[in-house]
Amino acid sequence: MDETGWLAERFEANRTHLRGVAYRMLGSLPEAEDAVQQAWLRLSRSGAEDIENLGGWLTTVVARVCLDMLRSRESRREEPVGEHAPEPVAGREAGGDPEQEAALADSVGLALLVVLDTLAPAERLAFVLHDLFAMPFEEIAPIVDRSPAAARQLASRARRRVQGAGAVQDPDFKRQREVIDAFLAASRRGDFDALLAVLDPDVVLRMDRAAVPPGAATETRGAVAVAKRAVKGGARAAQPALVDGSVGVVVAPRGRLLMVLRFTITGGKIVEMEAIADPERVRQLDLAVLD
Repeated sequence: MDETGWLAERFEANRTHLRGVAYRMLGSLPEAEDAVQQAWLRLSRSGAEDIENLGGWLTTVVARVCLDMLRSRESRREEPVGEHAPEPVAGREAGGDPEQEAALADSVGLALLVVLDTLAPAERLAFVLHDLFAMPFEEIAPIVDRSPAAARQLASRARRRVQGAGAVQDPDFKRQREVIDAFLAASRRGDFDALLAVLDPDVVLRMDRAAVPPGAATETRGAVAVAKRAVKGGARAAQPALVDGSVGVVVAPRGRLLMVLRFTITGGKIVEMEAIADPERVRQLDLAVLD
């Protein structure tokens, strides 16, 4: 086997790990594949003769590429734009295999991908590399141009956001979770009777303008009408999450946040639902992952 073939073989042995790192950093399979490909190009140009730990070297390269991509994404978000139709909050590049990306998003956790997308680039990198892939802060620090102690602080801040530390949780938190889980399970099965069982007869569903087609009603009243809407929705792409300290739902097909649902629950029944899809409103919400 020639040197190029040997190098390619060693790279392929690390590809799955590298793609996993990049996907959690970027939340987009096409972008993750691009980051991994860039790592291969750098390796093929530099060779591996002087690299003692190839896996660690490749992980560092992918992390640096992802950090640059995240910072570029942040700068694009800050650019002023004219009036435009609402877009998904966590926009992703087109392309790739939708089924493969959906499976990958499910394996990582839709809510986690959504919350990771709210972090600053350096925070996301520090959290992903340390908490999800056990990389020491001494190795993370040079990637983010910080000291190990500062890198630890970045991961700590990110961890508090991901876990919702400090959020004021409703005292009936456990019962909230049971009701929301039952609602989602019934929606996924298309079980109309089970939906009616968790909805108050006079339940109200309110949706902002970004959550409905132009000209459609933004309010639905009554358990039967709300249940009919629920069985039509994308419940497979929905997952419980902590929303402003209470149990809510994020709707995120392929990890792309489209909508957040907030609930008011009384006596074990959902009495009010609010669907929020306007990007600015969603960004103001405090989202965290539920265990």
